[in-house]
Amino acid sequence: MPDILESDRLVLRPWTVDDAEVALEIYGREEVAHWLSPEMDRVADEDSMRLLLQQWIAEDERAVPPTGRWAVELRDDKRVVGGIALLYLPPGGEDVELAFQVAPDEWGQGYATEAGLLVAHYALREHHAEEIFAVVRPHNHRAASTARRIGMEWAGETEKYYQLSLQVYRLRAADLDHPFPGLH
Repeated sequence: MPDILESDRLVLRPWTVDDAEVALEIYGREEVAHWLSPEMDRVADEDSMRLLLQQWIAEDERAVPPTGRWAVELRDDKRVVGGIALLYLPPGGEDVELAFQVAPDEWGQGYATEAGLLVAHYALREHHAEEIFAVVRPHNHRAASTARRIGMEWAGETEKYYQLSLQVYRLRAADLDHPFPGLH
């Protein structure tokens, strides 16, 4: 089970099946699902989202930190606005991917960047991971900008992951040269 991570504005906590309705507002939206396909299609309804959350929860129970999936919740009103994950990339499970999704109605608030920084510090500082990656489709400018705001550097393009042509961004432990402000 992933640890709970906190900043001044956010609480990253494990998903629960009770999050199905709000998770559907993220993963059921075409604007989000478009960038996740073919690895993950748009979730069609609340029952399907509940089943997916059950699968994620079961996987998280077996996950070795720092990997896992978190709901991104606002500290002040407990509203879930996104999801973030740190998972091993296929095909060999050697590289670790930082993946972030935010409900389209919440875009532009900096939540993905803040959650990404929390998870990056957790993985690289607390668990001594050497590096983490973000893989981004070539025209997903929003995700590429978020990766850069997190401090990730463009590392090139590859077809190694998901059998897609992807841009790769990387963050190494040595690149975290300052503490995360507001980290609890």
